[in-house]
Amino acid sequence: MVEAFAVASGKGGTGKTTSTLALGMALAAEHDVTVVDADTGMANLLFHAGLDDVEVTLHDLLVEETGTEVSEATYERFGMSVVPCGTSLAAFEAADPARLRDVVADLASDTDVLLLDSPAALGSKSAVLPIVLADRIVVVLQPTVPALSDGLKVQEYARSYGTETAGVLFNRVHDDAGIDRVVDRASEYFGGQTLATVPDSDVVRAARRAGEPLLAHAPDSAPAAAYRKAAGRIDVHAGDEGDVADRFRSAVVPDTP
Repeated sequence: MVEAFAVASGKGGTGKTTSTLALGMALAAEHDVTVVDADTGMANLLFHAGLDDVEVTLHDLLVEETGTEVSEATYERFGMSVVPCGTSLAAFEAADPARLRDVVADLASDTDVLLLDSPAALGSKSAVLPIVLADRIVVVLQPTVPALSDGLKVQEYARSYGTETAGVLFNRVHDDAGIDRVVDRASEYFGGQTLATVPDSDVVRAARRAGEPLLAHAPDSAPAAAYRKAAGRIDVHAGDEGDVADRFRSAVVPDTP
């Protein structure tokens, strides 16, 4: 069984990478989880996962001449398999985003859950590809009306390619009273449920500085509890790994919106 999720937002600064790793660790309690930093232009998952010193990353898999195997760019960390992406501009320019199809297809054969940390905007083929390849998206939003608009654009584009919504995750929540109004508004427009509201906290920033996922750095914190709640609401579908791999390999690389 395997299901691929794209963790997406529509804008930067929502805590998407923090959310990807937190959901991954929470889901890893019951599933084999593989996290991929698919944000090939603005990668930062490697810093969050303590992998900033590794030599082989997703960029090496996206350049044909390297001959790098997927296993060489996959690292076991915090109960998950993690495929980080590098931060070199030259490597980004040399990478072929279409090769992500084969990378994810290979990973699908040996995991239950694929989490694709997606780029924040929809301005390039490398940005939209994770969203259209995934089975479902998890939309990470800050609790504002403009953020809802950004998230809806991502959802609309995803649905045009048959990708459904697993749920909405509100992050960096300050106003416990005001969030209820935003959640009510979101329920009118988004196809998936509200997975959780994650409070803003200094422990999240401390985890990032420490190079650790939140659930490893502060497992008893309120944000960690919220992420575990969100993961508990995601019902992972038992897709056939062969079918999923075939779908990825044969996918047409989409045009930008």
